Amino acid sequence: MTDKSKEIQSEIPPEQLGFDSRFKFSCHKGVKCFTDCCRGIDIMLTPYDILTMRKRLELSSEEFLAIYTEPKMLEKAELPVVTLKLLDDERKSCPFVRDEEGCIIYDDRPTTCRYYPLGVGSLSYTSELGEKDEFFFTVKEKHCFGFQEDKEWTVAEWRQDQGIDLRDEVNEGWADLIVRKKTIPSTIKLTEKSREMFFLACYNIDKFRRFVFESSFLDRYDIDENRVEKARNDDVELLQLGFDWLKATLFHEGEENFKVRQSG
Repeated sequence: MTDKSKEIQSEIPPEQLGFDSRFKFSCHKGVKCFTDCCRGIDIMLTPYDILTMRKRLELSSEEFLAIYTEPKMLEKAELPVVTLKLLDDERKSCPFVRDEEGCIIYDDRPTTCRYYPLGVGSLSYTSELGEKDEFFFTVKEKHCFGFQEDKEWTVAEWRQDQGIDLRDEVNEGWADLIVRKKTIPSTIKLTEKSREMFFLACYNIDKFRRFVFESSFLDRYDIDENRVEKARNDDVELLQLGFDWLKATLFHEGEENFKVRQSG
């Protein structure tokens, strides 16, 4: 879910990598292609990306979505996602990249940027074991000189250095929802209301907070009180609540955690 969508221009087919696989790569201001990978890109933003980026920019989630994102429908899953809105310049640049400085929000850059130059083959789960079924590959583009550097990594070392593990952990419920939708028959369609629920809980965290705490949501569902209090004060906990609510509502899994209260 977090692979770089830009077309891979290498003539060599990508090699499948595991966590212990090694590769050489380094990106810094001294590399001739510095910031070239930040132009003409297609970056899908994850829910956690939006949390951190909107906080860094001191914007509400609604403001961030309006200014910096474009809505799209994810192929096959038919679920709404958001991509980073690029500048309308000749190179279709990321709005946060500068020629000399590089990324001006580097500490809060999106997950896709952290993975690069790695792509992810899958973030699905085996239905029998419930384990992650994923592999990695290097994204070798013609413009990139980073692979000529001497710094060597394992995939696991790169993920740790780039702060990917935490982000994948937070986004796991979101990725699982997408995989579940992709695996059900294409004849089963979500309603427009269901897609709106997905967008709300996954991307517009501030509006979702109002939905949970200022509507009849908590009157309707019997949810563990400790979980409710954690979600009230923590964006990540609120995200997890939203993912589980969507799973129960859309796919009828974990419904015991969102029992509908009996009226009267």
